[in-house]
Amino acid sequence: MRHLRLSLPVAALSAFTLAAGAYAQGRGITDIMRAGPGPSVLSAPPANPAPRQPQGQRPAEYIVALVNSEPITNTEVQLKIQRALRQGGPEVQRIPPEQLARAALERIISEKAQLQAANERGIKVDDLAIDQAEQTVARQNQISVTELRRRVTADGMTVDTFRNELRSQLLLARLREREVEPKVTVSDLEVDQFLQDQRTNAGGSTAENVNMAHILVAVPEGASDADIEKLRQKAEGLAKRARAGEDFAALARESSDAPDKQNGGVLGQRRVDRYPPLFVEATQSTPEGGVAGPVRSGAGFHVLKVVSKSQLGAKDATVTQTQVRHILLRTDGNRTTAQAVAELNDFKRRIEAGTATFEGLARDNSADGSAKQGGELGWSRPGQFVPEFEDAMNRLQPGQISDPVVSRFGVHLIQVEARREAKLSQEEQRAAARSALREKRMEEAYETWTQEVRARAYVEYRDAPQS
Repeated sequence: MRHLRLSLPVAALSAFTLAAGAYAQGRGITDIMRAGPGPSVLSAPPANPAPRQPQGQRPAEYIVALVNSEPITNTEVQLKIQRALRQGGPEVQRIPPEQLARAALERIISEKAQLQAANERGIKVDDLAIDQAEQTVARQNQISVTELRRRVTADGMTVDTFRNELRSQLLLARLREREVEPKVTVSDLEVDQFLQDQRTNAGGSTAENVNMAHILVAVPEGASDADIEKLRQKAEGLAKRARAGEDFAALARESSDAPDKQNGGVLGQRRVDRYPPLFVEATQSTPEGGVAGPVRSGAGFHVLKVVSKSQLGAKDATVTQTQVRHILLRTDGNRTTAQAVAELNDFKRRIEAGTATFEGLARDNSADGSAKQGGELGWSRPGQFVPEFEDAMNRLQPGQISDPVVSRFGVHLIQVEARREAKLSQEEQRAAARSALREKRMEEAYETWTQEVRARAYVEYRDAPQS
């Protein structure tokens, strides 16, 4: 998932965008699946949202601009501003109101122009993909979907509006992968130089990949100051016990309120930009095996352990590799997403009942190039697959089979076969370096492309936005 960059921090309430795939014309689906790394920025409404404006103080509704004849209302601009103020903190609050309003309006104009381009190209996102996006937002914020929707409503947004924003961000991501990614290339010489730079700067560079574990002490909505202090002290006590050498995984299983506590709180090795920024900042100077926190989020207090760190190009770098296989059913005019999900659910039941094998069903049904190998994708490194696939894979224990996972390529059934700690081969290091370079290039190419889309749009400004 990718957060769309802004010149000013005027992001939507839930910037939910998918990371880039390494798409190139003529490649098989397995190659497309092996995507370049990309950040996963997911945000839920704050646990204690700012109060809503009284009804009588709301501005009158009127059109502030037209984008290719599609209207932008004053209310849309004001909602964008309010969310930016709630999420951006002092940096955004210091921006003059007129400048903030202009930035918000320009952001909406750019998004509408891109969404119109997606519509013209027939790009669609169905409700099942939105369901999965909503679940991912909730999971990565350590709250339930019910709690997520409660916060959305408390923040002055309807659930339907929230889901429409998720749909828009997914549409923009799919448009990006179609229009931008095929044009980005990285030469072998550039890979060589990148790896050389990484090795030269290895001593002071931030790790490319990090594996963390965490313990969550949840803070209920509406908790009193006294209750919050007790929970903070509980988190402090857990952090102290972990620093004293107690088994972190056992502490997580015993005391964590997070859904992943049965895995010892391990979140999985991934690029740092796929972790919440709060976690990255808290552990930036924490060595391998070290414990940080507790740190406070909207969900509660987190105690964090750095399981491992690795740097591209480092000779002794090790990563967590996952041996995985999958079955892919593509969705098209002959099969809807709902039908693919139902079919894969049936496959899962048959495999678990022992009436069919994963490899047999993959050979007979998978639309991926790996079908001939029974769906085998081999040993993967962090960031190798698109985030929606990798997120589901990382939550599986060896031997487990996922529920159907919707991605831009179709619907997958995923099974993790094994995990191991291993050094990256030279070939794997080069592949990871190429992916990292492509990601940087794609950000630049995407920014240029959005400016071109904006320049081609016919925009008619009406009355200025008013708060």
